[in-house]
Amino acid sequence: MRVWKQWTDECRTTRKSGSGPRNVTSARDDRHLVRMARTDRTASSRQLAALWSIATGVSLCASSIRRRLLQCGLRARTPLYRIPLTHDHRRLRLQWANQHRDWRADWQHVVFSDESRFNLWYHDGRIRVRRYAGERHLPECIIERHSGRTPGVMVWGAIAYHRRSQLLRIVGNLNSNRYIREVLQPEAVPFLQSLPGAVFQQDNARPHTARIVKSFFAAQQVQLLPWPACSPDMSPIEHVWDVIGRRLARDPRPVASADELWYSALSPSSVNPSHKSHTCNYVISQAMSISRPCLAM
Repeated sequence: MRVWKQWTDECRTTRKSGSGPRNVTSARDDRHLVRMARTDRTASSRQLAALWSIATGVSLCASSIRRRLLQCGLRARTPLYRIPLTHDHRRLRLQWANQHRDWRADWQHVVFSDESRFNLWYHDGRIRVRRYAGERHLPECIIERHSGRTPGVMVWGAIAYHRRSQLLRIVGNLNSNRYIREVLQPEAVPFLQSLPGAVFQQDNARPHTARIVKSFFAAQQVQLLPWPACSPDMSPIEHVWDVIGRRLARDPRPVASADELWYSALSPSSVNPSHKSHTCNYVISQAMSISRPCLAM
């Protein structure tokens, strides 16, 4: 009735600005709170409340902290993760970017390659269970966490501007000899030879930069694209792996083993029209449309 009366009298259903109880903090206090939050970006609302109490002598609950920060545009979000970069890493990355900033059509000749691992179980560390008090130790309220390496499948793949390679499964540790025998000879080199003027990109992992691998590239007359260290984020193929990982994480079908993950969702022979969106071939084809604008810049 109150909402209807407000609508008939004032033609609105929302409260007037400034109505309701007054804020505990002033505008000056809010600016101070924002400075505290920006000083330590990872501080929780409880930690900020404790720091606020120490700094001002005034108690402020965590929910009030969150509301004030939200009103100021600061929202807690999942951080972007990256590998640590030294000063030299940053310098070399910038140098590489400046050297290739004027490339245009050249990117259409680059073949980007990489390995990636896809695990059987996916979660972001923020899994929650709904339970009543006292149900903490119920089996259905417990998430198993393996102490060893999570089972999964290691794959190798490559993408060009208009084409992609077959996806190869890598079983066990990949050394330089296996890299030549299982990746370069059967797939990478024939793929490069089918593309006139192709330039091969790979990261600086030890199996990729071993002396025997360099000799193999020289013998096969493979042109390599120099690549800065610690720069996986600069390759468009990372978008392919990200799309595949997200698709697998959303797949409702349970996977019991690494072999099942490979044969049902990742292998080239797993193309099934009824489950097309779950196959790696389809995902790579879709991801190429994402990578092309990056290559065309």
